[in-house]
Amino acid sequence: MLFDPRPKERREEMFDREEELNAVLKGMEDYPITLIIGIRRVGKSSLLKAALNEYQGIGLYLDARRIYAAGSGNISPSVLADELQRIILGKGRFGFLRGIGVERINLGGIQLKPKNLTPMNVLEFLNELGERTGKKVVIAFDEAQYLRFYGSKGGKDLLAGIAYAYDSLPNLGFVFTGSEVGLLHDFLGIEDYSSPLYGRIYEEVEVKPFSRELSEAFLRQGFEEIGINVSEDEIKRAVNELDGIPGWLVEFGFNYWKKGEFESALEGTLSKAKTMIKEELLELEKRSPRYSLILQAVAMGLSRWSMIRDYIEAKSGPITNARLANLLKNLEKMGWIKKENEEYRIIDPVVERILRG
Repeated sequence: MLFDPRPKERREEMFDREEELNAVLKGMEDYPITLIIGIRRVGKSSLLKAALNEYQGIGLYLDARRIYAAGSGNISPSVLADELQRIILGKGRFGFLRGIGVERINLGGIQLKPKNLTPMNVLEFLNELGERTGKKVVIAFDEAQYLRFYGSKGGKDLLAGIAYAYDSLPNLGFVFTGSEVGLLHDFLGIEDYSSPLYGRIYEEVEVKPFSRELSEAFLRQGFEEIGINVSEDEIKRAVNELDGIPGWLVEFGFNYWKKGEFESALEGTLSKAKTMIKEELLELEKRSPRYSLILQAVAMGLSRWSMIRDYIEAKSGPITNARLANLLKNLEKMGWIKKENEEYRIIDPVVERILRG
């Protein structure tokens, strides 16, 4: 069902993502590393889960946010190893191992043990599993930019392990998704000479918001599925407010289904969006209070460098050009703003509306 608010898990549950899904599957089969990028709420998790369900090898899904939370903001090797073990041995996973002929988690002397478990020996175990079964094992990290909190070196130790797997464990592959696209690229460092993954070949699949035409078609099909007749005027008004971000369109459709009335559905969608975005802004403010000021300025139409600087200085005092440049670049990397023709704009129109108040 298109209006199910949970991430989709199968091709037939998705709308107009055939090209992206096929590209991810090809990446999983042909490349050691695949990146799935896109802004928040655009459907990356759904795409990843659908690809893993369709993948002919062995796919393991890990949410890096869960690992980050389990480590209270600092991901240790033991926390990551425990999560890998949980995924492998968790509900349903031991059954899949039996289903491919593995009766015990012991291959060639490599065992999964509660003690002395490290990410490296789990990777070696999985590579051996792939060799014995003839199935490539893909480890997929959703919201992988959180892995930069691994260890004390900004995740470099983990990247070194992945680089070792890239070079020496041919039955392993990796998929990384990220909403903070620039931060994900910075973390992996495939184009950074100082990164362990420098120069490695990878596939990249971008998940974009729907066009206006597709957004309207999405709503029509979703309402048809649940048997509700909605006027074209209401569909167009909803797209005017929510644009082509699938997450907001799903929320609106679900609310309409439950509330049965346009205004209540739209109000409920924007209310939830406001709560979610405020939480995200609070996280931003922990890094720097000036991030919110920049976003407020851009949302108000103060889109040029000098306008943004004047607004910040009026609200919080002097700021150097270098500092402002760094803050703006970081907001671009995190997927909040985009620079076009020397002007900045908010990428998500719902975020812009909420920032305007």
